[in-house]
Amino acid sequence: MYRPQEDSWLLEHAFGCAGPPPDAKVLDFCTGTGILAVAAARAGAKSVTALDIAPRAVLTARLNAWSRRLPIRVLRGGLGVARRLAPFDVIVSNPPYVPAPSGAHDPRWDAGPDGRSVVDPLCREIPELLRPGGFALVVHSEFTGVDTTLDMLRAGGVKATVVARERIPFGPVMRSRADYLQHRRTDSAADASVVAIESKAGTETEEVVVIRADRPEHTR
Repeated sequence: MYRPQEDSWLLEHAFGCAGPPPDAKVLDFCTGTGILAVAAARAGAKSVTALDIAPRAVLTARLNAWSRRLPIRVLRGGLGVARRLAPFDVIVSNPPYVPAPSGAHDPRWDAGPDGRSVVDPLCREIPELLRPGGFALVVHSEFTGVDTTLDMLRAGGVKATVVARERIPFGPVMRSRADYLQHRRTDSAADASVVAIESKAGTETEEVVVIRADRPEHTR
């Protein structure tokens, strides 16, 4: 289970700034502890569904909702479940997005060699999961490929832009694979959003971004 960290709080702040519509139907995809589902319920969402594939995350999110007496439906599942429950007014997601070298597989954060094994399917589904006029907020690292995410969302017919960003120090996982990330940057030079690992006084950092995707009210 992924515990809230800087990316979680950045996404929570972006969600608050977005001004979700009253009585919204909200999906928290890859909910973890349920931090975003709780924020949505407290903001007055009409219904909140939290999804995660990890049994421990589902249990934790349910306990967090119950202890706060919030009407959050927490289910175990992925995009297949989301499709059955769609459409949504708002989707928030902090998916696994850390690029993982061969042999590394922790479902809390590892997401394949490029960090996109969850982000890519989510980007493809967002246009269909949202109702017209709805929006999604997705957080991930610069090393996952910000331009790639923007391009995929726009190709699906939604407006996509970066609405929040923060540069943070590497945590233990990112520090342990700094060399791998640096090699990936060389291989992914076409993605202008992937920048060099900064090193100031020995401190390695990454930029975490929140990307907003808006489905138009009307299509031509």
